[in-house]
Amino acid sequence: MRPHVELVDERDLIWHTAEFEHAEGIALQRNLSYDEEDGSASLKVLFTTDWSRPAGVHEADTEWYVLSGRVTVGDSVLEAEGFWMAPAGALTPAIKAEKGTEILLFREHGGWGFTPADADRRRLRPDEKLIVLQTSGMPWIDVRDGSPMRFDLGGTPVPGLSIKMLHRDEKTGFYSRLIKAEPGWREEPLAHHPCTEEAYCLAGAFDYNYGKMWPGTYFWRPPLIRHGDFTAGADEGCTWIVRSDSDLVDWYTSDARVVMEGRATNWGPEHPHSVPPRFVEPVRSRSVGAWEDPSYQ
Repeated sequence: MRPHVELVDERDLIWHTAEFEHAEGIALQRNLSYDEEDGSASLKVLFTTDWSRPAGVHEADTEWYVLSGRVTVGDSVLEAEGFWMAPAGALTPAIKAEKGTEILLFREHGGWGFTPADADRRRLRPDEKLIVLQTSGMPWIDVRDGSPMRFDLGGTPVPGLSIKMLHRDEKTGFYSRLIKAEPGWREEPLAHHPCTEEAYCLAGAFDYNYGKMWPGTYFWRPPLIRHGDFTAGADEGCTWIVRSDSDLVDWYTSDARVVMEGRATNWGPEHPHSVPPRFVEPVRSRSVGAWEDPSYQ
């Protein structure tokens, strides 16, 4: 399983040579989260030259979400907010990416292995299919209109949230979707889930018990990690791409408290020679500027 990642700004991650086989061109990747056992990963990818790869078959279930630039998948041209998904073993058509294009790339249940194939060659199960979407043209669906996404303690859909479904596995419930919270949206109880959950912030801002999300921040959370007291930004709300390995079930904890009590033994006012307390800084590198840099806010 991947390690728990919460919360990281992708700008603080190192660029690596991107893990693409049988491709022409140069691309770099930042590893948002990585399973070193089976190769599953969530990656930010930048194409530093024009890039192309022939039709073929991926080892892993593979998804791309276009952040900027242009990607051509077969005969389909995807710009910002474009998405495609190919299950492992499905024939993926030839792909091109223009120089400067940025994407999120998700791999599940396998590494970067890729086998080129002729255009008419298929290794498909009948239920496998390629999904290609330009999500900017899709309507937002309010969670009150049949979405199983979030419910309050009484089982009523939580207002102020809407979704665009990208794909969902009918057998396992594994899904990828876009979620938008209206400005000032709030949900107070702590929640945990019997499934994994990950999210990358695309726009807006969001506060919760692990900190603040803004565009480019990310988490990958294993099951049963409590999180909550969510508040979306007052001006523009918040939009994420969210993924889970099964249908999301919310288990809520109300009136939660974390209490730590004890008696100082070798520090504090009664021990004047103890090391004076220091303010705790966030676990962030200084790679993109000083701490007071307004871009951190």
